Amino acid sequence: MIKSKKIKALLMTMSLSLLSIQSVHAASYTVQSGDSLYKIGRLFSTAANTIMQNNNLSSTLIYPGQVLKVSSQTYTVKSGDSLYLIAQNFGVSVDSLRKANNKWDNLVYLGQTLNIPSNNYTSVSPNSGQVSASVISHTEAEIDLLARLIKAEAEGQPYTAKVAVGAVVVNRVQDSRFPSTVTSVVYQKDAGYYQFTPVVNGMINKPATAEDRKAALEALSGADPTKGALYYFDDSTTNKWLWSKTVALRVDRMVFSYY
Repeated sequence: MIKSKKIKALLMTMSLSLLSIQSVHAASYTVQSGDSLYKIGRLFSTAANTIMQNNNLSSTLIYPGQVLKVSSQTYTVKSGDSLYLIAQNFGVSVDSLRKANNKWDNLVYLGQTLNIPSNNYTSVSPNSGQVSASVISHTEAEIDLLARLIKAEAEGQPYTAKVAVGAVVVNRVQDSRFPSTVTSVVYQKDAGYYQFTPVVNGMINKPATAEDRKAALEALSGADPTKGALYYFDDSTTNKWLWSKTVALRVDRMVFSYY
């Protein structure tokens, strides 16, 4: 009888805990400085174009303070909780939990609802020179391929431009409108034309430098100075279609733009 009561009490406690966890498809996320749809998508394991559709956005431009609907599991804080314990229970880092909730102190209160980030999310510091876990799958050969593309497209340009070239490829891999691997993006043909000039003129075959490889690894780890660009071109181009795109970043003679 005593054992039965203990089991019932345990089951009741588990049930109450489970009630604190919700699966919500329209949680709210407040855009922070430096955010992009791509970065927010990584945080919640959602494609950038899905976030655009769910929020009726006509472009990838977002601004700090903007509230977006995101697909996220949420958790309601209960007695005895802390950020550390919540992060530990969900298998995520405290940093990513803070990021998902724009919360930079340690205070949580009973009944507070928190967004739970993807447990595959890795924070990236673009200027640190440190390489974190990759945000997309790739092979060693694809690191070299991306580095060679960076060399061909941004040789002689500032280092930021090199990382940005790599980021455009990563952004395309992440976008459902483009192929899903580094190799297929670099060698993609559209209407019979290759997307990247170095593939056509053979510059893609020139060996990359150590700096080119470093830029490739940073881009693969999620560093993106463009905040989501999908195109780049030289500012001397007269292509009206390219100039019709929203400019995301200019570095020296290179222009990076959104879809």
